[in-house]
Amino acid sequence: MASSSNTTTASYPPLPPLPSYELKPLPDLLPFISDFWLSIILPHVAYWVVSGIFHLIDTYDLFPQYRLHTPEEISQRNLASRWEVARDVVLEQILQVATGAFLNLTEAKQMTGSEGYDVAVWARRIRIAQRALPNMLGLVGLNARGLSEKVALGGYPLLAGALAGGDYPFLTTELVVEGGKKAVMETVPAFAVWEVVLAKLMYWVVVPGFQVWVAVAVMDTWQYFWHRAMHVNKWMYTNWHARHHRLYVPYAYGALYNHPVEGFVMDTLGAGIGYKLSFMTNRMGMLFFVTSMMKTVDDHCGYKLPWDPLQHITSNNAAYHDIHHQSWGIKSNFSQPFFTIWDKWLGTKWEGDVQLKYERTRANAAAKDEKKRLVTGKERNGSVTVNGKVKAK
Repeated sequence: MASSSNTTTASYPPLPPLPSYELKPLPDLLPFISDFWLSIILPHVAYWVVSGIFHLIDTYDLFPQYRLHTPEEISQRNLASRWEVARDVVLEQILQVATGAFLNLTEAKQMTGSEGYDVAVWARRIRIAQRALPNMLGLVGLNARGLSEKVALGGYPLLAGALAGGDYPFLTTELVVEGGKKAVMETVPAFAVWEVVLAKLMYWVVVPGFQVWVAVAVMDTWQYFWHRAMHVNKWMYTNWHARHHRLYVPYAYGALYNHPVEGFVMDTLGAGIGYKLSFMTNRMGMLFFVTSMMKTVDDHCGYKLPWDPLQHITSNNAAYHDIHHQSWGIKSNFSQPFFTIWDKWLGTKWEGDVQLKYERTRANAAAKDEKKRLVTGKERNGSVTVNGKVKAK
């Protein structure tokens, strides 16, 4: 039975051959440290560098107009000393170093050399996908073969080849083929330039981008539900999560101020599982962990900086997360560190204006600070206040 003119036959043009390749270990990114140790150490270097920058901004009060809280609030409202915070952060980072080493040991050594082959595989997939085009056009009553011939006559051979189902008889190249005692040249099909460009885009951009999206989605989901659970379950909140909320006024290097169990379960495991499920390469994982660490620090920095790129990637930023650290917002804004989608979907996103609430806490902290200074001044002058009357000691 003759086939319809709108469909392709079962016989397709031969595909371009795949190139040969030779694998070799990927050289270390830096000459003075192996990728194994760099991937473990770099996220924590990023943590303290970014924290150090914000600490300098804080110490010298460089951008007071962008502060979420005043210095008085930090001294009056926080229930943990700077030393306690730094100590617990270092403890969590020790656990993260151990976990990072374990993750690295479970990964095969990253290899290089097959990139050209992998791009060619994607180009083949693109070529094979074109075979469906004539049938798809036939479904809407178009004659793909006729269109192809007309387009070819109009001077567009590549478009004609795509319409014909990926048939490019004019695209060939010479390939050296080992045959017998000597090598011979053989003419073989070749890829179109647009197929190679699209294949490179898929291999170098689209697939890695999708892997990053998977890792971020897994990490955000993991952290949201664990975070929310630690607020719903009184035992987990009292024994684990309450420590983090001793910082009513968050600051940068307090981002990882957690109970060790919480830090491992919610932060370390969440990032590790996201990395594993996304099938990232070691180098991509390095970028993912560093970015996640920097984002976490930035979300606790205490500043709403208009020129900070990490605060404009998504709506989950320092101002968003700071609401969660306030007594009036503690049951909202659980999402972290990247997106706010779970808060939106499950109705836990803070709605409404917060300006008056922040102004009230600033005023209360200022009043307490003023009262403290007055008492301190009177004690230094050798007098105390009793029932509103100043008496000498």
